[in-house]
This record gives sequence, C-alpha cells and structure tokens, in this order.
Amino acid sequence: MMDIQEVMAILPHRYPFLLVDRILSFEPGKKIVGLKNVSINEPFFQGHFPGRPIMPGVLIIEAMAQMAGVLANKSSKAKEGQIIYFLGIDKAKFRKPVLPGDQLRIEIEVIHERFPFWKLKGMAYVEDKLVSEAELKAMIDQGDKKDAAE
Repeated sequence: MMDIQEVMAILPHRYPFLLVDRILSFEPGKKIVGLKNVSINEPFFQGHFPGRPIMPGVLIIEAMAQMAGVLANKSSKAKEGQIIYFLGIDKAKFRKPVLPGDQLRIEIEVIHERFPFWKLKGMAYVEDKLVSEAELKAMIDQGDKKDAAE
C-alpha cells in the first residue's frame, strides 16, 4: 500500500529513529496497518540488553506513534510537511518481549478525532500474538494560526 519512500515523505523521522518500514493497509480516518522489521542490527540492541536483546517498550510505543502520525496526516487537512506531535499515552501494556528477527505488525484505530486532535488505539503483534497495546493522543501542529487558516 505504501513503501518506505512514501512513509518518509510524511514522517520527519530518519534512521535510526524511523520505526515504520511499510504500510499494508489504510482506511482514511479509521485505521492503518503497517510493519516494523526488527533486526539484530538495530542500535538499541547493543545496550538493551547485552546477551539478551529485547526491543525497548518505549520504542514499540514510538513505532505506534509514528504509524498514528501517518494515519492522521493522510486522513486530515494536514498540509505537506506539518508535524504531528505525540501528546500522551494511556493504558500502555507490554505482554511479550519483541526480539531480533521478529516482525511487528502495528494496527492503529481512530477512537476520536476533532481536528487538530486525535485519540487512537494502538496494538502491536508478532505473528498473531498481541505484544503491546496503548491509547495514544496526538495533535497536528498548526504553526502560525494565520497560515493554518489559509
């Protein structure tokens, strides 16, 4: 549905902090599903944890937030280049560790949207097992109010 070049045209993140590899499906204003391939070459595995590499939970949440940013940007009145800010997280749960070689399938569903604010439900799976979930809050940066009204 959307390759890494299209994702990079939307998100300001770059290696090593870009945590979305591909978008599999997208329903504007409703849902997005994408992938993050977890490789042993990820820089965070050097220190988390030596001899027992586990993807940090905060980076799983960040991958959800980036996916939510793609959904909000592609679903809204956001202009190209507008940044979507992560405002908050609720009900985060980590159920299983994510290991090198895993492929995270991240599903984001809109709970509520009132431009420029978004509330979303994120779920991360390895194979068909839920490994993490959270509610996310985000806002599309309006910058100068004068520019946003144009």
